[in-house]
Amino acid sequence: MPFTLPALALSGSDRDQIGRWLSAHGTPQQVSLRSRIVLAAAEGHPDSGISRELNINRKTVMLWRARFEQEGLDSLWEVAPGRGRKPTYGPEKIEAIIEATLGSKPEGMTQWSCRLMAERQGVSKSTVNNIWQSHNLKPHRVKTFKLSRDARFLEKLTDVVGLYLNPPQQAMVLCVDEKSQIQALDRTQPGLPLKKGRCGTMTHDYKRNGTTTLFAALEVLQGRVVGQCYERHRHQEFLKFLRRLDQEFAGGLQLHLVMDNYGTHKHPKVRAWLKRHPRFVSHFVPTSSSWLNLVERWFGELTSKRIRRGSFVSVEDLKRAIQEFLEAWNANPKPFVWTATVESIVQKLSRCRQTLEKIQPGCTLPRTRRAKK
Repeated sequence: MPFTLPALALSGSDRDQIGRWLSAHGTPQQVSLRSRIVLAAAEGHPDSGISRELNINRKTVMLWRARFEQEGLDSLWEVAPGRGRKPTYGPEKIEAIIEATLGSKPEGMTQWSCRLMAERQGVSKSTVNNIWQSHNLKPHRVKTFKLSRDARFLEKLTDVVGLYLNPPQQAMVLCVDEKSQIQALDRTQPGLPLKKGRCGTMTHDYKRNGTTTLFAALEVLQGRVVGQCYERHRHQEFLKFLRRLDQEFAGGLQLHLVMDNYGTHKHPKVRAWLKRHPRFVSHFVPTSSSWLNLVERWFGELTSKRIRRGSFVSVEDLKRAIQEFLEAWNANPKPFVWTATVESIVQKLSRCRQTLEKIQPGCTLPRTRRAKK
């Protein structure tokens, strides 16, 4: 039988102290990593499992397990003699910069820059930059989000994720959506090509030559995409695309369509068509949850690899470019593999809701439709 090390002995007070270090903003990353190693070892996880979980070398896990057993809690903060450059500023100044970054804003502005923080704290820009890097602070960046307030969120989430993780037998799952108002933009002057020592160039201004709408269906299992461009994105165009799918996937194969809640997808004529074609089964993602529709990921590929840096003299030129990308993609399709479980998504969103409710109570409660008078 393989030899398994016993769980690391960890007192309640040491466990509480490590928890405070991990939740504190000023804890260095190397101390946080060592603390996680100790906690995992105290829970009885093997060294190989800890190394995989934390993405580190197994010898690092063995080292800090042994160091903690011999020297205790203080060893997690030790730096080997002669290692690294000696800090110019003490922990008080570092903590002051971190607190100012997290808890304040420069007058009349939305975020700190290295220059502004350096002037406020009386240190150099490189010092501020090093502190921000070591504590993973990026005040110049912001991520957008939208938390769904769909009253049937869990039901719809379970339905869609179930299709991804456990697709039905003798059926096909298609993620369907439209990318509307794709602009045929032509640059006002020719750009320069890429060459050694210089990136390619393109003018910042452009001429608009019209728009098109791309309806697309991503075959989840194989990664193949069926797409068609139309002038508009009404229910009439969506019905044409559904008929195209009916021809593309001929036979008695059941087709599960994952769609968002756009009005076009729920138009009475669309519902009537789907009722007459029972092999089409609709699955709607929760409101404000387009991230659940895998075809949105493919739209991102199309935008970044063909449209954003393209130049199109007409709508027809844009349509040809989209068709070329479709053909190139389908020649060697790559499916997007969904891995997140319903439980992991719900846990993450629950933490998000708790945080938002502390800031603005009631902002995450499900919306209820008002009755029409």
